Amino acid sequence: MKRAIAISLLFAAAVLCYLTGCARKENNVAGRPGPVEVSVAFWGAPDEINIITDIINKWQARHPEILVKLEHTPYRGYADKLLTRIAGRAAPDIICTEVDLFVTFESNNVLLPLDDYVKNDPEFNIKAFYPEIIDRFTVGGKLYAIPRDTAPFACVYYNKKLFDAAGIPYPKDDWDVNDMLDKARKLTKVDNDGRVVCYGFYAWAWQNFVYAFGGSLADDVRKPARCTLDSKGSLEGLQFYADLINKYKVHPSAIAMTNLAMGVQGMFSTGRLAMFASGIWETPGLRKAEGLDWDVAMFPKGPNGVRGLGTGGSGYCILKSTRHPEEAYRVLKALTDRDAETMLADTGLAQPARIEIAEGSHWIGGNLPPKNKKMLNDAMKYVIYEPFSPVWREAKELYINPQLDLLFSGKIAAEEAVKGFIKKVNDLLSGKKAY
Repeated sequence: MKRAIAISLLFAAAVLCYLTGCARKENNVAGRPGPVEVSVAFWGAPDEINIITDIINKWQARHPEILVKLEHTPYRGYADKLLTRIAGRAAPDIICTEVDLFVTFESNNVLLPLDDYVKNDPEFNIKAFYPEIIDRFTVGGKLYAIPRDTAPFACVYYNKKLFDAAGIPYPKDDWDVNDMLDKARKLTKVDNDGRVVCYGFYAWAWQNFVYAFGGSLADDVRKPARCTLDSKGSLEGLQFYADLINKYKVHPSAIAMTNLAMGVQGMFSTGRLAMFASGIWETPGLRKAEGLDWDVAMFPKGPNGVRGLGTGGSGYCILKSTRHPEEAYRVLKALTDRDAETMLADTGLAQPARIEIAEGSHWIGGNLPPKNKKMLNDAMKYVIYEPFSPVWREAKELYINPQLDLLFSGKIAAEEAVKGFIKKVNDLLSGKKAY
């Protein structure tokens, strides 16, 4: 069935390519040479679309010999849609990639190595970027993407007004999960009917709790052979996170979030949530909330002082199928150069991957919240990427997440949840047949 669907998709892509004339036209109507067209596929909310469009428009005005075609694609199904286009020979020249989606693209052998371009480019300095994300985009000694931003799951957003009203000190970067729990319990408010009218804390990145308790997702991030969510620290971190929801009731359940129907930012902005953990990308939306006084602290350490942070981030790759690698590289540079990352920093949307910009006034300066953005530069010391395996995404979707949903809804304990998927995940990582 899956094969039939895949064939149908490829056929549809081929037909679309034929009907729309997807081959680039590089001659004008008079037959004279025209600008070389370079297409870029990316995702993003309206704020991000505007930034990327502005970056390219300014660059395009100085480089009329290249015509950049921006192709916005929704993030949901992004990788699968692009792989279908690649198979149907209707692919863009450049793709934006997130650090985990990168594993999918690299594993499918569709990316062009960039080493020769950057080595022969006196303007490019690989040391200008955070080494952690450069390492993520390097496989077998070859660089396949130039980073645009990095995104540690490091921020705990807190509502100052709620803290002040409760007489509770603001969180500091060196706090731990016990301090966080204590604050969350004091900030959680229940009405006379027993309904929670303000939750103390919310987080979606359960991985951070695994790391904080000394656990891990796999035995080796670069070459994972075994899932380690059955280790003592991993189980303790998962159970602690579940207890925030079901035992201490300081964290809204999935059902509560659905019933409230206002989203995390809505809850936070209206005083129904005192703290929530996420990445810095929440900033543009919160800046628009009138009368909201807020800041961020680093995600807390574990009870024994251990800290680890899941992370995102993005960059741009050139596909092997491009007909214009030289021109594509020039556009790639424009999307990730100092000007581009400075514009990104000014919005507060994403932490620049260039260290100079991340440590400069455009990122850590200014009067706009959060004031503690410099914390994210320190957070880079603790980032941990997800296992680099083409089957890890499948393992999460098919086996890990369904069991963790049962754990987080209070139906089973951490040990039982992990026991329900550990063998299946290990078999998948080892190349054995899927269940």
